[in-house]
Amino acid sequence: MLRLPFTRLDRYIIRQLAGALVGVTVALVALIWLTQSLRFVELVVNRGLSLRVFLQLTSLMIPGFVAVILPITTFVVVQFIYQRLAGDRELTVMRAAGLSPWALARPALMLGVMVMALCYVFNLWIVPASMEDFRAYQFEIRNRVAAFLLQEGVFTPISDQLMVYVRSRDTDGTLHGILVEDERQTLSQATILAESGRLIANGNTPRVLLEHGSREEIDRKTGRLNVLTFEQDTVDLESNNRDEATRFRDVNEMSLHELLHPDPSTTLPRDLGKLAVEAHRRLTQPLTAVSFTLAALVSVLTGAFSRHGNIWRPAAAVGALVALLALGLAVASLATRDMALIPLIWAEAILPGVACAWALFRPPPRAQAVLSAAAGAA
Repeated sequence: MLRLPFTRLDRYIIRQLAGALVGVTVALVALIWLTQSLRFVELVVNRGLSLRVFLQLTSLMIPGFVAVILPITTFVVVQFIYQRLAGDRELTVMRAAGLSPWALARPALMLGVMVMALCYVFNLWIVPASMEDFRAYQFEIRNRVAAFLLQEGVFTPISDQLMVYVRSRDTDGTLHGILVEDERQTLSQATILAESGRLIANGNTPRVLLEHGSREEIDRKTGRLNVLTFEQDTVDLESNNRDEATRFRDVNEMSLHELLHPDPSTTLPRDLGKLAVEAHRRLTQPLTAVSFTLAALVSVLTGAFSRHGNIWRPAAAVGALVALLALGLAVASLATRDMALIPLIWAEAILPGVACAWALFRPPPRAQAVLSAAAGAA
């Protein structure tokens, strides 16, 4: 019968690590989601966006949060659980039973490898898909649906060139006291007044059907005011600005293949560095889960035992984590300007883990002396 290489001790520690990891990750994701979603509250307060649409929009940001904080929460959880094991003297008992540093570190490393694999799934598939849906949904709300969210007694900016005011709105959707300030024509600015009207849709383009009103335009060439009265008129409530009418894809929603092999016809030369750095960041960021796990293990499993605990090693590990995160941002910024520095992204993700593994699993000085003597005698 095939058995998994998990001992009872491994399962005991992994169970504690996994439970804490889920709890800490969910709590931090909820906190980050709350702070980041505040910038969309304006759509609910001023534009009348429903709570359901608000939740659907902001929930698409969650996979990106998870991918970023998973390596950090893995460090926090490994640090906390192993410190608790040390405080309860469980690590002391395990060492007295003859367990090596590798045996003690194996459950945390298993968790780090699983988190690394999960981060690859998020970085390469889930996050780009969710960010593409998020930006498409956000574009639709701000450039099309927002026109249907006109509020009574409020000047609603549909775009930088279009402002709409509605005095009152009936339950059947009829609008009263309508003012439209339209600056979309470069040579003339129009002010449209109407007694009543109603919103209609033509595909994805929202329109307002105006009744019993007037259209006032100032010809900027001649300075002449032109006034036109009408019984019915239709005004498109969509910007003609190309930047607002066209959605440009962000690097966060591109696939790895698109980042590594950008389309020359749609990619500016100055953006090549940004695309390449984003591609290598997606490939290296999951590796930091193992590096951060090893850093936490070094702070807990190395050094002399203290009956009253040792606050300096965990504090040093936290400082090292902050320094590595800052270094990663700095290296990415430099590599964006000079693509020859991209190998530093890989070095920043891998070398700290290698150094921590060497510090954790190297033979102690006495063992090294014994091994050297045995080799000399042979």
